[in-house]
Amino acid sequence: MARGGAESGYERLKRELREKKLGSFYIFTGEETYLRDYYLSLVCRQLVDEATEEFNFHRFTSETLTPQALADSVEALPMMAQRSMVQVDDVDFFKLPEAQREQYTAIFSDIPDYCTVALVYETVAYKPDRRLKKLAAAMEKAVVAEFCRQSERELADWISRHFRKSGKSISYPMCQYLIQITGGTMTALRTEIGKLASYAEGGEITKADIDAVVEPVLDAVVFDLTDAIAAGNYALAVRKLETLLQMQEEPLNILGAISAQMRRILTAKTLLSGGKGMAELMQLCALKEYPARKTMEFARKLPQELCDKAALWCLDTDWKIKNSYDDPRRLLELLVLQLAQEAKHG
Repeated sequence: MARGGAESGYERLKRELREKKLGSFYIFTGEETYLRDYYLSLVCRQLVDEATEEFNFHRFTSETLTPQALADSVEALPMMAQRSMVQVDDVDFFKLPEAQREQYTAIFSDIPDYCTVALVYETVAYKPDRRLKKLAAAMEKAVVAEFCRQSERELADWISRHFRKSGKSISYPMCQYLIQITGGTMTALRTEIGKLASYAEGGEITKADIDAVVEPVLDAVVFDLTDAIAAGNYALAVRKLETLLQMQEEPLNILGAISAQMRRILTAKTLLSGGKGMAELMQLCALKEYPARKTMEFARKLPQELCDKAALWCLDTDWKIKNSYDDPRRLLELLVLQLAQEAKHG
C-alpha cells in the first residue's frame, strides 16, 4: 500500500486484474520495463481474445496517431467481445499543438465503458503539465501505474523463485551480488538467470558461476576498481580500468562513474563522522543494501584526505579529457594511480 494507506495506481491495477474488473483508462510508466510489459500483457490477454484481436486491439505510436484515428478506435464497438483495447506508445500529449490537445482531451474525458485505453511511456517520460488544466484533468481520470525498481529483498525473492523453477537454489548474498553486477533491473536479471541456470553444474548458484557467465555493468566494475584503490592495489585497479575500456565504455562515462562513487564514499565518510550509518546512506544516495554496505566499507578504509581530494582530481581529469590535454586512457590511468597511491600512503 502507498503511504498513509492509500492504494497506489500499481496496486489498483493488480487488484482490478485479479478481480477481472478492468477500467477504461490506464497510464503505464516507470523504469522497470519488465514489470510494465508483464502487466501490460496481462491486461491485453484479459481484454482481447486472439481470434478477434485484429478487430478489438488497436495500437498507435507518435507516427501513426491522429485525433481522428484514436476517436474511431475508441468508439468502435468490440466484435464478439465485451471490450476492446487501444494502446498508445510514447506520445507526450502535453507537448502537442493546442488544437490537438483539445481533441485528445475530449476523447480521454469520455472513454466508453466497452473500451480500455492504455498510454504506455518508455522512451518518453510521463510528466503532466498542470498549467494545461483541461488536459491534465482528463489525464487524472486514468489509473497511473508506475513501475519502479524493486527493493533488494523483492528482487532477491523473485530471483530465488525463478531459479527454483529451473531446479536451482541461490543464497541471499549471491542474489545481492547478482543484483549489483547486473544493475538490478528485472529485464537484465531475467536474461542472466536463464544463462546461469543452464551453465551451473551444481544445485546451488555460486559466485564462480556468476563471474563466469554474467557481464558486469559499468557501476559494478567501478566498485571492484574502488575496492582495489582502497587496498592500495594499483595493478588490480588498472586491470579493472582495462576491463571497462574493453567493454567499449567511453572514457568520460568511466570517469563519471568513478566520480559518482567517490562522492558516495565522501558522503558515507561524513555520515560516519556524525554517528550515522548505512540506512542514512541508502536514503541519501538511493542505494540498495549491498552497494551501500560496500560503500561504507570503502569509507572506513579510505583516508579523509583522499576523499576530500578525489573530487578535485576527478574534475581536473574531466577538464583535461574534454580539452584534449592528453590521451583519455592515459589520463584515467594517472587518476587511478593517484587515488591508489593516496590510499596506500594515506
